Amino acid sequence: MAKFHIKKDDTVKVISGESRGEEGKVLEVYPAKNKALVEGVNIVKRHTKPNAAHPNGGIVEQEAPIHLSNLMLVDPKTGEATRIGRKEVDGKMVRYSKKSGEVIK
Repeated sequence: MAKFHIKKDDTVKVISGESRGEEGKVLEVYPAKNKALVEGVNIVKRHTKPNAAHPNGGIVEQEAPIHLSNLMLVDPKTGEATRIGRKEVDGKMVRYSKKSGEVIK
């Protein structure tokens, strides 16, 4: 399985598409599809039948997955979108911000 520059609970910024410029927290990553579910980004309307969660059914707005290539990690130090690099620190591979050089988690 490939390593991705984005993981669950990261804060990301959308760099292209309809939701361009929006920021949100990654709720889930789908490695098989190269997509991620981001809180408050790529909102779609879904027509649902009545069920326990929505007794009347109707049109529900929810997040849809967005391709990883359209997302950039937000640097925790500067608050700006940044590219990600990988380097070895104390025998472990870690992600770091190319802008500030800061190690990410």
